[in-house]
Amino acid sequence: METEKNAVLNEHQNLIYSIAHQFGSPFLLEDLFQVGWIGLNNAYNNYDASFGTKFSTYAYPYIVGEMKKFMRENQGMKVSREITKLTLKIEKASILLSQRLMREPTFQELADFLEVPEFVISEAIHSKETIRSIDEPIKEDGKIITLHDTVGQAERVDLNTLIALREEVSKLDPLERSLICERYMKDQTQSETANILGMSQVQVSRKEQKVLVKLKDKLAA
Repeated sequence: METEKNAVLNEHQNLIYSIAHQFGSPFLLEDLFQVGWIGLNNAYNNYDASFGTKFSTYAYPYIVGEMKKFMRENQGMKVSREITKLTLKIEKASILLSQRLMREPTFQELADFLEVPEFVISEAIHSKETIRSIDEPIKEDGKIITLHDTVGQAERVDLNTLIALREEVSKLDPLERSLICERYMKDQTQSETANILGMSQVQVSRKEQKVLVKLKDKLAA
């Protein structure tokens, strides 16, 4: 029984990561994953297949609830401390590397010097951007929705849209198709996708946004 439970929980690890990424900062991912795992475990303990609901759908509010509780209790303080410490290190490294290179160092050069991922450098440098709450109001097609509403929308898309989407994906270039396949069909994280495609996490993020905009424009046409 315990083996079956572990298999189900491990199978849904990527669901935790995908929800954690909605909160917007790499500095909290490890903590969010840990509390998300608690939510996933609680969902399993309370799940009954007779509910007629997919386990991932049933587990979603449990995971989000634990993450929101964690965010309320921390209120960004841990992130702020981590960013502040890293920002100071980046400033010192930037001065040192600028003297060595006789120019401003790139994000990658700073990342190599400090032995941290490039995307973390990027996040720290742009740390003035506030952490986005999953309940933060955003606009889409003139309507006010929240990030919570945008997670898992694929399950609510009608058949004709899915067919049209599949056709547009088939027209993408090989790299774009591979990226979309890894992210949305195999449910890989951006970091995992970056390793598979031989790119940086920042490159995957930027490329992904461009491809999504392209697909959205095609479907809207």
